[in-house]
Amino acid sequence: MDKTADLTAVQKAIIDTLKREGKTQKEISERIGCSQSAVSRHLSGKSVGRKKCGKKRCTTRRGDRTLRKIVEKDRFQTLRDLRKQWTESGVETSRATVHRRVLLNQKQRQKRLTWVKEKQHWTVAQWSKVLFSDESKFCMSFGNQGARVWRKTGEKEMPKCLKSSVKYPQSVMVWGAMSAAGVGPLCFIKGRVNAASYQEILEHFMLPSAEKLYGDEDFVFQHDLAPAYSVKTTGKWFTDHGITVLNWPANSPDLNPIENLYLNPIENL
Repeated sequence: MDKTADLTAVQKAIIDTLKREGKTQKEISERIGCSQSAVSRHLSGKSVGRKKCGKKRCTTRRGDRTLRKIVEKDRFQTLRDLRKQWTESGVETSRATVHRRVLLNQKQRQKRLTWVKEKQHWTVAQWSKVLFSDESKFCMSFGNQGARVWRKTGEKEMPKCLKSSVKYPQSVMVWGAMSAAGVGPLCFIKGRVNAASYQEILEHFMLPSAEKLYGDEDFVFQHDLAPAYSVKTTGKWFTDHGITVLNWPANSPDLNPIENLYLNPIENL
């Protein structure tokens, strides 16, 4: 990893934090596992002039405000209707973009912003005390969305463009936890997770993970706001066990580093 553009947002944040703590560029590069030149370019701000990766944002803030007004007129419109009205207002975009803009409302954005501001000065040592957790479903065939194929018009029935599929593909649901100290054992979940089953997962998998990674030291546990996690009985379980739970904004899987671990399930499993 030799380019600043290859650094993730988490790595950049760690670089900034370690720099404030007085660490040298060599110490920082060894800590996060990248080249010293990448650290130097990030700290010197040379990455500012680099061409940004990824697709350019296709709508303006003004266009987003127009969509919000359209939604507020009728909360029960379909995405198709919303897209049609948005297009008529002069914003040409896809159905997926409409969905993304509508999904994360202003209240949720404000909660995310508040959370980030509260945590922006956390040190590496503080984040190292956080035990991140999540559950994820893995399909054994093509994933939840099926396979995609590049083809031209009229090539729909070509054998090269066809692939066998399974009507009900096998899948597995797992729960896991990780921290700066390493990963804990995976829990394979059968059926739906309710408060009782989740507390069993905490008892038989989370606590052993914490003991393995932290020993007798204190730690902070992270999980999202799923119903089974938010009920009073689960909160009482944490209180009875003397475990501090990290406050977490809704609809924020992108803030959880364990998502990066789940990106390559074959290697990590």
